[in-house]
Amino acid sequence: MRAGLALAQRINRPILQWLEISPRMTTPTSSPPAEAQARAWLHTARFLTEAPQLQHLPPLTAPEIAFVGRSNAGKSTCINTLAQQRQLAFASKMPGRTQSIVLFALGKQGCTDAVLADLPGYGYAAVPQAAKRRWQQVMANYLVSRPNLRAVVMLCDARLGLTELDEALLDIIRPRVEQGLDFLVLLTKADKLSRQEQAKALSIARLQTAGGDAMLFSALKRQGVDEVALRLWNWAHLQA
Repeated sequence: MRAGLALAQRINRPILQWLEISPRMTTPTSSPPAEAQARAWLHTARFLTEAPQLQHLPPLTAPEIAFVGRSNAGKSTCINTLAQQRQLAFASKMPGRTQSIVLFALGKQGCTDAVLADLPGYGYAAVPQAAKRRWQQVMANYLVSRPNLRAVVMLCDARLGLTELDEALLDIIRPRVEQGLDFLVLLTKADKLSRQEQAKALSIARLQTAGGDAMLFSALKRQGVDEVALRLWNWAHLQA
């Protein structure tokens, strides 16, 4: 009996050793997941410049991704969350205060392979009408004529959906979208809605954009963060 048990142990020992070793031997060394790569890339975001007028922006060849939205839609919070930096984009306590187009460079080791453009929020009632008209014109000119503009991300409060001003902006960029400009509607503050309300808001947004792309986003719950990060990475690095 003991001899048989000893023989079985000698036979099984190599099998057990193979079972312990084989997973480590057969599992290939893989690169980081795509989402992790996109997050690391966005974390390189750094201030590049700001300009009160379109003609003051530097001419660039790197693909540019613009963030637009009504005041208080959570635009600065969204950019800071994606970049994993608390104070990259200025989140004013007074909506409508930001009066410049702000550019952030992206790329490791000081190289710029893409740019994020933070456009002033629109629609805040306390802003004088003259300032509103001026910035509407500046934004329209930027969205229509910026040569290296690769994509536009429009942020809307999920509880409000797209407003008349948002739809007016859609009309401005529609010709460029038809020519290949990528466009995404982010329904921010989605954590304030129930799942049923989120689904309804998403469905309505897609109808309002004529079947365009729309996603739910919550900086607080990190809902949609990885998906948006990957989308930005693909826009910047994949050919249209």
